[in-house]
Amino acid sequence: MTAPDLFPSATAPASATSPVPAPAPAHVAILDDEPDITQLLAAYLGSHGFRTTQLHTGRALMDLMTADTPDLVLLDLGLPGEDGFLIARQLREHWRCGLVIVTGRGDAVDKVVGLEVGADDYVTKPFDLRELVARAKAVLRRLAPAPAVATAPTAVPVPVPMPVAEAHTLLHFDGWTVDVAARRVTGPGGEEAALTTGEFDLLHIFLLHPGRVLSRDFLLEQTRGRESGPFDRTIDVQVGRLRRKLGAESGEGQWIKSVRGAGYLFAPRVTSTRST
Repeated sequence: MTAPDLFPSATAPASATSPVPAPAPAHVAILDDEPDITQLLAAYLGSHGFRTTQLHTGRALMDLMTADTPDLVLLDLGLPGEDGFLIARQLREHWRCGLVIVTGRGDAVDKVVGLEVGADDYVTKPFDLRELVARAKAVLRRLAPAPAVATAPTAVPVPVPMPVAEAHTLLHFDGWTVDVAARRVTGPGGEEAALTTGEFDLLHIFLLHPGRVLSRDFLLEQTRGRESGPFDRTIDVQVGRLRRKLGAESGEGQWIKSVRGAGYLFAPRVTSTRST
């Protein structure tokens, strides 16, 4: 008679459900003409779970965008013989990815131009590595296709929001349609508005609070997760870009009205439907 198996195999039976695969690490392209900086950033970002690619020329970045499009680009403006602003504009026109300008140019004009050409954030050198990682994560969160939630800070008086738009909801105003899940804005004639991540987030907040005055501090916290400084013009720049991009059908951009000393107000009536 065969003796009983007192020590069964340690191999456990297959689980009824397959394990959920871990999400792929976000891919960050680092473009700087100084190898010491790209190596430092790559090592620090890598320690925080990012996959990185180090680049030193705009041409190398364009090749990467075609072969292995990153989720986020850290772009230095001071590339020898190259126009960093032009590179930023090309990225925004042809690819959908996060863009953070990381540069030694701290002049206010450069910051405004950087945001104008489509950067999601602007960081000046020297910078704190922890802050840079936090800003990179904030940009990636805004890019993620998650349901939009509008919650007002409790410490200061803020407008009462509309019911939160779910990811499968379409928002409508003056013939325009905003698909929240696809992050797509379509005009009355079917044309699609090419909005940056920050511009879409700003428009979305306006659509959730129509007819209410929203302060710059509130808009900045909702779209970028930070408070404004005394000379911070980020929201003003983005409002100007929205007015220009949507202005042809909006009577010179008067959908978004300036309220002196208070902030901005989105004037049109907003309705919602569920996408099919």
